[in-house]
Amino acid sequence: MEAVFTKYLAKLQRTSTKFVRDIVHQIDWDHNRLIGIKGARGAGKTTLVLQYLKQAPFSSGQTLYVSLDDLYFSAHRLYELGETFVKTGGKLLVLDEVHRYANWSQEIKNLYDDFPDLRIVFTGSSIMHLERSKGDLSRRAVMYHLHGLSFREFLQIQNIVSWPAISLSDLLSGHTQLALDLTQTIKPLAHWNNYLKHGYYPYFLENRDVYAQKLTETIQLSLELDLPAVYGISYASVDKLKQLLVVLAESVPLKPNVSKLSETLNTSRALVVEYMHYLEELGILMLLRRDSFGITRLQKPEKVYLSHPNLQYALHQSRPDIGTLRESFFLSQVHPLHKVEYTEKGDFKLDRQITIEVGGSNKSRQQLAGLENAYVAADGIEVGYGSKVPLWMFGLLY
Repeated sequence: MEAVFTKYLAKLQRTSTKFVRDIVHQIDWDHNRLIGIKGARGAGKTTLVLQYLKQAPFSSGQTLYVSLDDLYFSAHRLYELGETFVKTGGKLLVLDEVHRYANWSQEIKNLYDDFPDLRIVFTGSSIMHLERSKGDLSRRAVMYHLHGLSFREFLQIQNIVSWPAISLSDLLSGHTQLALDLTQTIKPLAHWNNYLKHGYYPYFLENRDVYAQKLTETIQLSLELDLPAVYGISYASVDKLKQLLVVLAESVPLKPNVSKLSETLNTSRALVVEYMHYLEELGILMLLRRDSFGITRLQKPEKVYLSHPNLQYALHQSRPDIGTLRESFFLSQVHPLHKVEYTEKGDFKLDRQITIEVGGSNKSRQQLAGLENAYVAADGIEVGYGSKVPLWMFGLLY
């Protein structure tokens, strides 16, 4: 136990609070005894909880952080740790990487039920599902999802500029004046290409030159460690997933031909669709459906994208297509807050109400003719007018 505390204090001391993501203030830490935070590898979950611990209203010794992939748990149970912590005055227990511990949900449930004065915060992979876990946490835990950095946060984490987030309705109705005000401070297009290459995960700050390599390694770890830990799939299936990702990375965006993909991978059509769902849950793919409110897990998506532009540079063998980068950027900025669906007219349908066509500075409304509540998200312009909105501004939504 003493060694666990020593590690925790060392991590806490190294944690910087110069840049704190907005979600820290959006999580209701005070009124929920059990909080879960999930997200893709590299999104910053560990930093987020350690930053909270630095300012949490507890005395020394009343808080503890531990990662459940720590060697400590090869000889000790989580419940045993929690029980000892409470008996020595512990109030807030933060558990990182819970999906790496075999019986995590059952033991967290037991701690929650047995010690009513204990608050628990846990983090895990984006593929973690409470309803599939052994312990019935779905009625007890309040869940949050940590996404990668938005374009706005990318600027802020580098101390380039600090802008507030803008709601989609305010953006669409007042984008011209907003852009005029914001571009007096900096030229956003001067930084946009850098964001596309290496801005989605905070670890780009460590070394931009090897960011693509590290991103590829992160994906590999997600496939080889996180998927088997959560779903118990075989390594043969992991190899099939890797093959599928290689094929899709060179082809996106595409309307998937599941029969052809199943032949390429020498597997069933149902497994191909299942594999695409795995890749979506890991934050690698974005699957667009015609009706995302009534989907089943076996439903084939209408269109497939890589989930953010950095993946285009890391996984694509040649220079990524600019049109694909634009659409991937738009999706990555909008989907954390809004339902995005496939549409025949335009590129995307938001919340079943708003149609968006993504393109370059000369993009017209021709493909949106006859549609109400339809907009062009145009790259290459600082300030838009009417229904033509600068693409970069969608990076200010969160």
